[in-house]
Amino acid sequence: MASVKLKRSLSLPMLALYGLGTTIGAGIYALIGEVAGIAGMQAPMAFLVAAVMAGLTAFSFAELASRFPRSAGEAYYLQEAFGLRALSVTIGLMVVFAGVVSASAIVNAFVGYLHEFVEAPRTVAIVGIVVAMGLIAAWGIGESVTVAAIVTLVEIGGLMLVIWVGGGELTKLPAALPEILPSGNWASSSSIMAGAVLAFFAFIGFEDMVNVAEETKDPTRTLPRAIIITLVVTTLIYMVISLISVLAVPLEDLAAHEAPLALLYERSTGKPAHLLSAIGIIAVLNGALVQVIMAARVLYGLGAQGLLPPILASVSPRTQTPVTATALVIGVILVLALGFGLAGLAETTSLITLAIFTLVNASLIRIRLRDGRSAEGVSYPLAVPVLGLLVCLGFLVIGLTS
Repeated sequence: MASVKLKRSLSLPMLALYGLGTTIGAGIYALIGEVAGIAGMQAPMAFLVAAVMAGLTAFSFAELASRFPRSAGEAYYLQEAFGLRALSVTIGLMVVFAGVVSASAIVNAFVGYLHEFVEAPRTVAIVGIVVAMGLIAAWGIGESVTVAAIVTLVEIGGLMLVIWVGGGELTKLPAALPEILPSGNWASSSSIMAGAVLAFFAFIGFEDMVNVAEETKDPTRTLPRAIIITLVVTTLIYMVISLISVLAVPLEDLAAHEAPLALLYERSTGKPAHLLSAIGIIAVLNGALVQVIMAARVLYGLGAQGLLPPILASVSPRTQTPVTATALVIGVILVLALGFGLAGLAETTSLITLAIFTLVNASLIRIRLRDGRSAEGVSYPLAVPVLGLLVCLGFLVIGLTS
């Protein structure tokens, strides 16, 4: 067990911005074109389905985080539910792997937006930014989350700029509704579902908050509120942006462009999208930074719980951050970011996360059947984790077989 403890410094606004920084930075700036390439004009429906998929499990995470505010939360929940050490270690490592794969995908998206300014060699760009993120993450939780919160406000401002310049496209919505709404046939449904599995990646973020529970003030109340705020705000922004995107830009152009929102800005204004590209760079890096912080905290939590070697639970007396775990995370991200592309990494992250969400919902079902509702924390109807389990398991099967 580490002799130096993590520092509790995160309030509700900071935690909500931390979650928004993960979801927005990892999602809409990078994936709107990829989702449009799969679901076509029905990309907004794919984002809506993904929001429902994520929402059911978000409530399960909120209840579990309220009951058990611990780092490496998912592993802790499974241990509390089933008492199986091997299963707890497995899900903890799955969470870490999902985080580093997600960060690797985001770094690849960063290269796409960087190329709007300069044709920097891909390897040099990736190595430089990954090392910089590691240094920020090791700096201190208050400092690194403050950086993430400030950047989150900037990236939300960038999305508001897109909505402002492209909002006029929404006048086309009534005429385009037959193309956007599901038609009910198999081809339409399958493309929406396949797009939703990828779009689900854009909603990953709320679960990261549970892994900074030991650095959060009043986590029993703060964590559930921050999770729900993150999900609601993200869904509203994504729906508006995805509608504008498919109405404003031909689908083949949207799907092929490395920086889809920059393209949307250029088509809407007739001007170079230098400002939006700069914000896009910041946005995708912010998402990656939060994933680095999260993955390091999961490794710390597993080490502190005795599920992995205790060296991973070592905390720097100077920064009060898990520096060994952070260094390991950075090394794995470098390997993945250099070796794989955006779409494959994003889809892999979605599938791993769906498996994790399935197990987390099963944990809550087991705990609720055994212990009943929580006397102190938040509690939702048992139907929530049951539906969450069924939805996540169903989409996991779709993702694996499509």
